[in-house]
Amino acid sequence: MQKVLFGLCVVLNLSPVHSFPNRPVPHTIVIPDQLIGSSSQSNAELNRNGTVCGPCDLDQCPPALGCRAGSVLDSCGCCEECANLEGQACDLGDKNVFHGLCGTGLVCRTERGQQEEEEEEEEEAQCVCEQQEALCGSDGRTYMNICQYREASFSNPHLRTKGKGPCKTVPIIKVPPVSQVNGTGSSLVLLCEVFAFPMALVEWRKEGWDVVLPGDDPHISVQSRGGPLKYELSSWLQIEEAEPEYSGTYRCVARNNLGSVSASAVLGVLRPEEMSAYLSASVAEMKEMMDYSHPREYEQDYY
Repeated sequence: MQKVLFGLCVVLNLSPVHSFPNRPVPHTIVIPDQLIGSSSQSNAELNRNGTVCGPCDLDQCPPALGCRAGSVLDSCGCCEECANLEGQACDLGDKNVFHGLCGTGLVCRTERGQQEEEEEEEEEAQCVCEQQEALCGSDGRTYMNICQYREASFSNPHLRTKGKGPCKTVPIIKVPPVSQVNGTGSSLVLLCEVFAFPMALVEWRKEGWDVVLPGDDPHISVQSRGGPLKYELSSWLQIEEAEPEYSGTYRCVARNNLGSVSASAVLGVLRPEEMSAYLSASVAEMKEMMDYSHPREYEQDYY
């Protein structure tokens, strides 16, 4: 018995506090599982967390600083710690056990939207903002929800809201089309993702062709849909059974009543012999780059 008590004293004095990001718990003590009884439900909960709470002394609590989503009580219900931000893992329910609790305006949900108790098969739960309405900040940025705005205002105390809904803006091309090369008879696809409010109209053009694509060409098709995020539009230009005459510069043009913007990409459609030469040159260039990035090591160092 004396040996167990001595071992316990050593653990209490030397073991580091079991900690998580933003979770200071000065009044908790780490106790190995071997020294904790397993006959009661409370001990089972302690084993899961790996800590046991001591007396709550608020004077010993470190200040919770830099909490962009507010603060919550720690797992012992004593000290304040930073609450979890949008997108961070969280504990379902109102017990701060492992991941932590969500901050102001946030709720802990699984992919199925459950907020009650955990099921037998545990699911990944994350903090989600309760209000998903976009708003415009005085900095000209659009915040997709109030939680993002609160987080930004923590770093910018002068930030104010200009009103509900996104900021009115000239279209912004978030994902421009990418240049590519392929062989005759292949399929080529260009993607253009645009953010704008009011929503933008997106059209495709090819230099040298005085027509908005697809025109009446049966090999060219254009598709557009909303997303992937709010107030964004994704547009694809696809060319089937491409021939060399389809080579050239293609431009994605996005416009609304505030202005327009464009981005371009170059498509190369090569005949079989041209494609073979192109691939050989690409392989040689890649080898040269690899040799350059891994210089030869010599057995002897020179100074």
